[in-house]
Amino acid sequence: MNEELINHSGPPGHGRGKLAFLAATSLICGATVMIVEVLGSRVIGPFFGASLYVWTALITVTLVALAAGYWGGGILSDRTRSEAWLYGIIAAAGVAVLLVPLVKGPAIRMALPMGLRLGSLASATMIFGPALCLLGAVSPSIIRIAALEMASIGRTVGLFSSLSTVGSFLGTVSTGFVLIAYFPIDRIFIVVGAVLVLLAGLYFLIFRRSALLLPLLLVPFLIPVGGGPKSKELANGTRVTRQFFKDTFYGNMQVHDYTFGTRHTRELVVDATIQGGIDLDSRLSVYEYPYFLQFIPRAINPQGKECLMVGLGPGVIPLWYEQQGVRTDVVDIDPAVFDVARDYFGFKISGGTYVEDARYFLNRPGKQYDYVLLDVFNGDNTPFHVLSREALQTVKRRLAPGGVLGINMAGSVRGNTYMTASVVRTLQEVFRTVDIYPAFDITTENGIGNLEIFAYDGAPVTPDARLLASFPVHPMADAVRGLMTTRFSFPAGTPAIVLTDAYNPIDFFDIRTKEFIRSRIIGGSDLEFLLG
Repeated sequence: MNEELINHSGPPGHGRGKLAFLAATSLICGATVMIVEVLGSRVIGPFFGASLYVWTALITVTLVALAAGYWGGGILSDRTRSEAWLYGIIAAAGVAVLLVPLVKGPAIRMALPMGLRLGSLASATMIFGPALCLLGAVSPSIIRIAALEMASIGRTVGLFSSLSTVGSFLGTVSTGFVLIAYFPIDRIFIVVGAVLVLLAGLYFLIFRRSALLLPLLLVPFLIPVGGGPKSKELANGTRVTRQFFKDTFYGNMQVHDYTFGTRHTRELVVDATIQGGIDLDSRLSVYEYPYFLQFIPRAINPQGKECLMVGLGPGVIPLWYEQQGVRTDVVDIDPAVFDVARDYFGFKISGGTYVEDARYFLNRPGKQYDYVLLDVFNGDNTPFHVLSREALQTVKRRLAPGGVLGINMAGSVRGNTYMTASVVRTLQEVFRTVDIYPAFDITTENGIGNLEIFAYDGAPVTPDARLLASFPVHPMADAVRGLMTTRFSFPAGTPAIVLTDAYNPIDFFDIRTKEFIRSRIIGGSDLEFLLG
């Protein structure tokens, strides 16, 4: 047995100092595990979505990697009984964390062809598996070493397991509530990796009188941090420039400018999904779907004076309603989107702005609106909690007599229609009339795309074609005039269920639609920009 670990040959208090250092090690490594896991959604989310499958992949990789680390670390600690091995493992884990910003690009490119489920699992394994496995090996080694310093094995296991759990708690809270909002994701990985390397270096310096690992502290300065301004010319001659880049609590947010000849447009992109875009000269939307949410509710209820917009995006829709003399309130869960809409898209309204979850806001007592517009569906990510029967009943209570609910969502009208038809059936349980307008040619793209759905309690209304024609539309979105004349209905007998808070399996049964949308998003995106 290693006599150095039993006989405290160092100065008085050396054993207590070593235990304190081991305690700090357990705390820091426990925090790092959760920081890596939580940040993982921000690394692979822009490519595979912030869906149930991404979180399932991250949790799976974390558990399997930690289990492998526990097993391997236990074997190693029995064979070596050496603190040097423990801190060598921690240094290696630090390097693995430091390398995340460099390996994520190649790993994601390899995983993208595998699809949403297997791709998210494979990318998470390649990017985070090595660091998490090494961190898993820390706990058994710490307990083995500490047990030689302490008389009670039960107390030793309990103490260091508790410290690791406290560290995990601190890592989770600090990452979710603070770090993501204020620091670039790559920089967080670099700092966390540097802390692990520094921890290992301090051990060798203090307890071994060796500066062996200190040169590793130069590694963080060699890792590039993305997010700065970028500009490039596309194959068709269009110049694209990134004006804004930030990882928020709810996704990676970017603003891109496109210049071609005299045309200058700007887009808001969240997790690779375009949330809207405008022509910087005319301020008109260059995409079709906002025009549906503007024109059709107004045509159904032309006398409306109050509007609620749930999900801001670039702010095109609430701005339009304000120009029509309709006071508009806006609710969005992400505080950063209000700043971006104001600073980059000219968003400014007379109504109120509320940073809240949509369901929470609608559940509270409040005024009624002539229009409630839901645009909270980020590409392949469908917030199920706003599409249940109970949620829609809550929306209905906030509608004034004659009020109209408008929804923009991605869905399927051909093939895999089960969940899209279920959304419609659920709306029909709550409202007398439900109109569906595909914002795309339903004979192409596998029948998948943006659907504009309008629900109200009156008799079916055919929007006045002359009124629709009187509103200006950008030339890039001129197809919307023809699309607004075509309604869609699911054939009788189409399989569908009523979605409720108790049973709402959209994430599971809509997987084919989500995978198609995500593949189309990635296929139309520049990976260099998405990777930061």
